[in-house]
Amino acid sequence: MSEQATPRTAPRLAPSLGKLSNVPWWLLVAILIGLFIVYEIITDDQTNTIFFAVGKGIRVTFIVTISAYTLALVIGLLVGFGRVSKNPVAYNIATFYVEVIRGVPMLVLLMYIAFVAVPSLINGINALGDWLVATGIGTGEALTNVTSRNVDNTVRVIVGLGVAYGAFSAEIFRAGIESIEKGQMEAARALGMSYFQAMRLVILPQAVRRVLPALGNDFVAMVKDSSLVSVLGVQDITQLAKLYAASTFLFFQTYSILAFIYLIITILLTRFVRWLERRMRIGV
Repeated sequence: MSEQATPRTAPRLAPSLGKLSNVPWWLLVAILIGLFIVYEIITDDQTNTIFFAVGKGIRVTFIVTISAYTLALVIGLLVGFGRVSKNPVAYNIATFYVEVIRGVPMLVLLMYIAFVAVPSLINGINALGDWLVATGIGTGEALTNVTSRNVDNTVRVIVGLGVAYGAFSAEIFRAGIESIEKGQMEAARALGMSYFQAMRLVILPQAVRRVLPALGNDFVAMVKDSSLVSVLGVQDITQLAKLYAASTFLFFQTYSILAFIYLIITILLTRFVRWLERRMRIGV
């Protein structure tokens, strides 16, 4: 009688190897590279000079990012309401905005707003001022004196980034609102709430909770896209790096420091977003 064959089982990894496979090696390598660059900044005078010359633009980078993202959230929320509205006018206007803005490259949109939209708005303000002066209203004279120079490039890029990311935020809010069960709205309306009361008190708080990680990822992306404002001469870290490299010809050192600064900012923000996601999952 032949012995019964026993099924073979896949070899198991040793416990020590299993633990090692869970170590975030990419993060350890990134930390080692970061420590090396920090050591160079501390010990090497040239690297130290480059870091502080470029680092002066961090304040402008954060001002542009935070201001533009706040504007994007406001636009995104309003347009998101339009995207889920049953009003055909509101729905089509919101959809037109989203489709057009998402179809234009970010850099092109920034230049269009800075060099086309803002001058056109100034011309409209001047025309309004001329009309007010013609009708005898003295305050119109102040509007006729407004020029494009009165609008700083920083304001233009904030508006540009806000308008661009407003389209992406609108789709995030739309997805969050539509993810809430229809019964929630029906129950709120059955309790006597109006549509806007139900949306504000019942639907929107749940939707924001669900899309908060996606909004956080958009904020991290905007930090990186804020480097595009250097095209308009805004003194962020990218623009300062370009100017320093052009004047010293230290391109390798300067752009390595620039990449390091962006990497540190985005890694810290990404870790914060991941932590926020875990906290939200625990709280569900």
